[in-house]
Amino acid sequence: MSNLIMTQFNTTHSAFMGEIKDLDEKQLETQPEGFNNTIHWHIGHVLTTNEQFLFGFPENTEHLPERYKDLFGYGSKPADWPEDVPSADELAGQLTDQLKRIKQIPEEKLDEKLPKTVLGAQTYGELAALAAFHEGNHVGRINAMKKILNK
Repeated sequence: MSNLIMTQFNTTHSAFMGEIKDLDEKQLETQPEGFNNTIHWHIGHVLTTNEQFLFGFPENTEHLPERYKDLFGYGSKPADWPEDVPSADELAGQLTDQLKRIKQIPEEKLDEKLPKTVLGAQTYGELAALAAFHEGNHVGRINAMKKILNK
């Protein structure tokens, strides 16, 4: 099961990285009508959420700055960003580094029970599956945003 979960995550992550590849500044920073955020925000949000799901429980071994949760967490938006927000390229580089850390998670770790249920997940592997589902959701949003922006 853990092998399947990591395969799903890798597949989804590859699709996400493909969607954000070669975007220009306008595509990254424009918020199309009907959407709540920009592609730049989605990149930071996926990075931050993956970090919380895969490294925040139970040991809290997250590697990202704490302020990312304010910049890219649920309910945040680019209109509220300070001047020094990380660039989309920097965030994409961090996603690449994050994937290397994810691939180092031992398979047996995914079967471990969490100390508490998180979003219905009872094991570390179930959190990884949620991360894959969540990232896939953002693949679809970014794809739709790109279609609108490219018209």
